[in-house]
Amino acid sequence: MFFYFNSNKMFFMFILFFSTLISISSNSWLGCWIGLEINLLSFIPLISNSKNLFSSEASLKYFLIQSIASINFLFIILMKMLFFNNEMNNIISMMLNSPLLMKMGSAPFHFWFPNIMEGLSWLNCFILMTWQKISPMILLSYYFFDKFLIFILIINVIIGAIGGLNQTSLRKLLAFSSINNLGWMMSSIMISENLWLFYFFFYSFLNSIMCFMFFMLNIHFINQLFIINLNNMIKMSLMINFFSLGGLPPFIGFFPKWMVINFLLKNNFITLMFIFIMMSLIMLLYYIRIIYSSMMFNYLKLKWFKIKIKNNSFFFINFLSMISLLGMITSTLFYF
Repeated sequence: MFFYFNSNKMFFMFILFFSTLISISSNSWLGCWIGLEINLLSFIPLISNSKNLFSSEASLKYFLIQSIASINFLFIILMKMLFFNNEMNNIISMMLNSPLLMKMGSAPFHFWFPNIMEGLSWLNCFILMTWQKISPMILLSYYFFDKFLIFILIINVIIGAIGGLNQTSLRKLLAFSSINNLGWMMSSIMISENLWLFYFFFYSFLNSIMCFMFFMLNIHFINQLFIINLNNMIKMSLMINFFSLGGLPPFIGFFPKWMVINFLLKNNFITLMFIFIMMSLIMLLYYIRIIYSSMMFNYLKLKWFKIKIKNNSFFFINFLSMISLLGMITSTLFYF
């Protein structure tokens, strides 16, 4: 099962959950750092697997990158306590934001993120794309420099869109999609924490459907989607969820992006909004390419290999896909 754990991994999942609560509820930077360290040490046992060399390599890379970010974060905290003055406020905020951006896999510190995603299982990919971003994002909202963060979120949406164009691995594709959505989330957290929470909930919901579907089908690369003859209902679910993740109306994934665009328009960030929309179109380009390939390509030599799935889990996926399709109509009425 997708959510099956043994007792040890369940224990580390609880530690992972409470370490995030420690970080976001601490009233000192040192307490935040301790929460981040507990989070790191609880996630390593979840992703390491002695029977899989890719998972072992990913856990080692993750440990090294997160340790470097934690050392920098602790050093900047101490420097802020000892040498802080108003003249250095912007410099300190930029230096404090950088290790947090590295921890969440944000551009330009994103180079480790797709490589580590490639070595993880789908459940660990889901945790890395969603839960592991909560603590750094909340800490970033406490102390950030506006101009620096606007520059970072522009880089995020550009690299997230362009980086996915030449990818054949679905895990790397979702990693670059996560980097792109990170730019949207950072713009929403600059506006309001409630808006960020709203956006993060929808993003986690759509990611959970995608990861669950790929896990059930045991699919990791794009060519598997059209070499293996899937039934039409699964292809329709795949199309709906890809379009929703890309933010195409009338799917529900467009709704949080629509709210961010409205706030950007009200605050006269026209150029920023234009960049966001253009990069979303690029993302939709390679989503459409994947969907077109999976629906139109027909391999005659593999016609005998037809997947017949009799699993109640796919009824659940189809139900969530219909929520994604019909939810935009309901949410639009609720918004007005």
